[in-house]
Amino acid sequence: MKKFKFLTMALAIFILSCENDGGTSNIPLNDGAAPNLIKSASTDGFFNLIRLNNGENVSIDFYAEVAQGNPAKTDIVGSYKTAGGLVYNITLFGDVTLPQDFSLSINDIITVFSEINVASDIEVGDVLTITTRFTMNDGTVLNILNENGTSAVSSNIQTTVLFDSVISYPVSCPSDLGGTYNVVSSGYSTDGAPINNPLVNFPYTVTVTDDGGGSYTISDGVAGVYQDWYCVPYGYCFETEGNFTDVCNNLSGSWTEAFGCPVELIGMVNADRTLTISWSNCFGDTIEQAIYTPQ
Repeated sequence: MKKFKFLTMALAIFILSCENDGGTSNIPLNDGAAPNLIKSASTDGFFNLIRLNNGENVSIDFYAEVAQGNPAKTDIVGSYKTAGGLVYNITLFGDVTLPQDFSLSINDIITVFSEINVASDIEVGDVLTITTRFTMNDGTVLNILNENGTSAVSSNIQTTVLFDSVISYPVSCPSDLGGTYNVVSSGYSTDGAPINNPLVNFPYTVTVTDDGGGSYTISDGVAGVYQDWYCVPYGYCFETEGNFTDVCNNLSGSWTEAFGCPVELIGMVNADRTLTISWSNCFGDTIEQAIYTPQ
């Protein structure tokens, strides 16, 4: 497992402070604790819906350790959010000793979550989030997730690169869309400056990078269209990364381009492995169809 060296300043988290600044500068601090959780490379980083529908008892494995602090008790907890927005919470493993490897099968999840009765209750878009609940020596309970599944900690803990305090397993399908694509785009701009407007079968080449778990980064989210439309009049002569998530061949993504305008993407994976994508921005510019053909 990865070993981490933590700086004291970087790990001033879950701080409980008592300040008495009456000229004595007496500010004693009691440090909290934080976990590090790592998905196993030997099992899927998601719940494979195809295997579930085939009746397989798929499982996930992960490793948990204490990244900082000295808790008196540790529970591994799970928050299951359905595609419809319902949230179920449970203690998956109570009073455990860390570090330790853990495994959960679909049958385990059906057993521990009373709201999930059979495997068919598990649907695409559901997400299981796993983290810890620490109890400190003074009885303080440190929850990383709220009851509604949202984060109960500060943004610096959520975004730190030193450790992962939560891991999530979405219910999805296998996805393998990384690679280089030739793209042809057709659409129109609401701006009067572009010369090629409407745009018809505009060619460009992009790289789609697999970020894992069905998430992808596009080297240029609009496949060169902005450069064609807005380079000469406005100096938009560069690529801007976009993204999409593949959920069982349905694509969706969003990002903000350099003008500060949100871009929304939808699409699908076709039987011949081409992608059909459309996008629009907050100005009303629209690419009604972009066909991505893998090289």
